[in-house]
Amino acid sequence: QVQLVESGGGLVQAGGSLRLSCAASGYIFSTFVMGWYRQAPGRQRELVATITSDGITNYADSLKGRFTISRGNAKNTVYLQMNSLTPEDTAVYYCNANIRTNLYGNNEDYWGQGTQVTVSS
Repeated sequence: QVQLVESGGGLVQAGGSLRLSCAASGYIFSTFVMGWYRQAPGRQRELVATITSDGITNYADSLKGRFTISRGNAKNTVYLQMNSLTPEDTAVYYCNANIRTNLYGNNEDYWGQGTQVTVSS
């Protein structure tokens, strides 16, 4: 059983910053790509950023320069530093990880429960 637990969401004023954290735990053999997605009310879930186990990053074009994704030394943790936040960044942010649970198994995608980020104007 694999679990992803996010933390760090909350209420912040426009122009402020937040740092989200996500830790994967359970029966993990190897963790590959980890990432963050977000879903605003009435909108589809969208990519925020991803990072491979080698540290290669990918960002939504509209967020480049304001958001930074990184992985912890344990490789099963991922962070999202969000700066210069605007009300348009208000959404539930979800952590995603592509994980193999044993040597001979397949990679599977796992999701966290989501953490609310609210930016006030």
